[in-house]
Amino acid sequence: MEFSPNNNIVKLSLQGMDMEEKGKSEDASKIFLQAWNEATDDLEKFIAAHYVARYQKSISEKLKWLETALRFALNINNETVKSAFPYLYLNIAKCYEDLGEPDIAEKNYELATSFKNTPSDKGPFYHGTKADLQLGDLLTAGGTSNYKPQLKMNHIYFTALVNSAGLAAALAKSERRERVYIVEPTGNFENDPNVTDKKFPGNPTRSYRSQSPLKIVGEMTDWDRITPGELQKWREKLAHNKGDIIN
Repeated sequence: MEFSPNNNIVKLSLQGMDMEEKGKSEDASKIFLQAWNEATDDLEKFIAAHYVARYQKSISEKLKWLETALRFALNINNETVKSAFPYLYLNIAKCYEDLGEPDIAEKNYELATSFKNTPSDKGPFYHGTKADLQLGDLLTAGGTSNYKPQLKMNHIYFTALVNSAGLAAALAKSERRERVYIVEPTGNFENDPNVTDKKFPGNPTRSYRSQSPLKIVGEMTDWDRITPGELQKWREKLAHNKGDIIN
């Protein structure tokens, strides 16, 4: 069970978020409810319930949908949703606090804190680039951001999804060929805060970062490469992105 931008529920969620950005909250609410009604598995129901919760008028209804999202998230034993637990427990705690249930709120606050640890993802992990590197080489922080060329990054970034690494390679500023290396972290790493709990709950792209080097242990040659047209759309989207990078 893997997060995919081609999934119908993901597409509906993106449509709903687009309506949000345009200030059309009623349309967004309808789209998110449609996503819930069309969801067929635990991951889809988790994502849809998360968005439906945002549009509830009463605290009790919001709590019901947040706990619904949590129930389905707990059924999914992978890193796609584990990173969403702090967010879910924190918002559930706030609901109980607002409803005058401080003891239950405190238990959920404690659960939110307990999940804010180093990710337990075991990989394999990948790093996309156009640099010509060798087995045993170390990738270190301090490189230029693919998204803001004037920014020197304080971390080295990687992912557990090979296609995401392939996209990063395609976006790299170079005329060399795209490379996706298999890497091993040499130190602690964390969820990438630039994507975690942003558009989607948790870290569905399994994106991470570390201040310690990544050791190259292999190379991938097969992944879903994007078309030149799709690449241009990505570059245009990034060029118009006004958000700040958490560095």
